[in-house]
Amino acid sequence: MTFPNLYPFAEHHVVTVITPDHAPDRFDKRCLADAISGTAEALVRSSGYASINWNYLPSAGASIVHPHLQGIADPEPTRLADLYIAGGRRYLADHGRLYWDDLAERERCSGRFLFEDEIFWSASPVPLGEREVRGILPISTLAELGPYIEPLVDGLLRIIDFYRSLGTHAFNASIFFDAPGTAGRGHRVFCSLISRLNPNSLSMCDSAFMERLHLEPVILTLPEDLGPLFRRLGSR
Repeated sequence: MTFPNLYPFAEHHVVTVITPDHAPDRFDKRCLADAISGTAEALVRSSGYASINWNYLPSAGASIVHPHLQGIADPEPTRLADLYIAGGRRYLADHGRLYWDDLAERERCSGRFLFEDEIFWSASPVPLGEREVRGILPISTLAELGPYIEPLVDGLLRIIDFYRSLGTHAFNASIFFDAPGTAGRGHRVFCSLISRLNPNSLSMCDSAFMERLHLEPVILTLPEDLGPLFRRLGSR
């Protein structure tokens, strides 16, 4: 079920309930795929820059425990999206190649590589949070997402299971899209996940002034350690 957010912070802002279960032990693949599909359908007619986002549990910023996605689209991209979209355009103009394709080629040979099917997944070399993992899709815009929803969900659930094998249940995830009509202009849709501290009696959160005010995330796990850790605990 997808509906408008009561307190929007973008021109278009919707909420999608993932499952009727209030606190599921595991996320059902079909339910998550339907939730992503519903969110995408609600935003696809927007002319703005879209993203699909997930705060899971209060320590990750969720206002309610019930699993839900938030989709936003705005005439201007968010700061991070703008950095990558604009940077991708410059890279294509300067080198005649896509930054994302060159990045994936380089990361396949690194200890940060996790796995690859239709989507490339690796630990981010410059993480924005603890255990950041990024998936790179071979598309640019929201309208192209449909055929990749199922492999995207497979990858998301694999990373979530990996986090849980490490004892972490709370996380954030975002999927970043370029504006409609911009296919081939340098961007690749990418999905980022970071693990967060589990809710606890002290209401602790792993975001403080360094993360929120300086954009200098403080992490505990080196990206180079995340690949071997995934291969030991998260591989199937």
